[in-house]
Amino acid sequence: MDIVIKETYLEMSKYAASIVAETIIKKPDCVIGLATGSTPIGTYRELIRLHREGFDFSRVRTFNLDEYLGVGMDLSKPYHMDQSYARFMYEELFRHINIKPENVHVPDGLAKDPESFCRAYEEKIAKAGGIDLQLLGIGMDGHWAFNEPGSSFNSRTRVEKLTKQTLNDNYEAFYKKAGISREEMPHYAITMGIGTILEAKAILMMANGSKKAEIIAKALEGPVTNEVTASAIQIYQGEATVVLDREAAAGLKQLAPSSHCT
Repeated sequence: MDIVIKETYLEMSKYAASIVAETIIKKPDCVIGLATGSTPIGTYRELIRLHREGFDFSRVRTFNLDEYLGVGMDLSKPYHMDQSYARFMYEELFRHINIKPENVHVPDGLAKDPESFCRAYEEKIAKAGGIDLQLLGIGMDGHWAFNEPGSSFNSRTRVEKLTKQTLNDNYEAFYKKAGISREEMPHYAITMGIGTILEAKAILMMANGSKKAEIIAKALEGPVTNEVTASAIQIYQGEATVVLDREAAAGLKQLAPSSHCT
């Protein structure tokens, strides 16, 4: 596991984007697993900047980690009223680059048969040859995607009930500003499983801000436990890179931040 610590969010975002770009240069038709949330926005903006300078995404294929159940993209709604992850990805990345729509895959929160959809999503990933590089953030309780505490490390794409912690975090970050009540926000989601994520050929995990320092230390230095699903990175067999800003790295002790700074 390679831990890279940058001074600022902008610097870490640019570094993360450079890893994505290098992956695409080496394999133009690569499969990239994408994440939502505030953490990767800077990385996506840097990828957009690279595209405006001529970087080509036309052969890249993507699979997103998750989507709320019962939610789908609705371009007729104002951005702040459409809290689907499909809409997030469209606004924050896809509409700004030359990726082909048929190469974009986001879990369908409106699937009539979610269980069948989840099985089909796994099959699509396998048919694509697996994920070459998986982008990941980390939740305040240490979850990857919507793999809540207690999720099996062997879990696959499935429907997951969201915990109170996740509901509170998402409400404050997204739904409150849209005027949507806690009762109205989705309480279930479709998520890639930990087992699916661990099959990626490479992982790129990102975190920023002092609020993530404690959980980053638990995930990277604490016991490997499904109560902190991101701790699975410690048993990951592929190439893992963790990119942090100085504040998010502040809680590291065994992995001394000073020895990994760049």
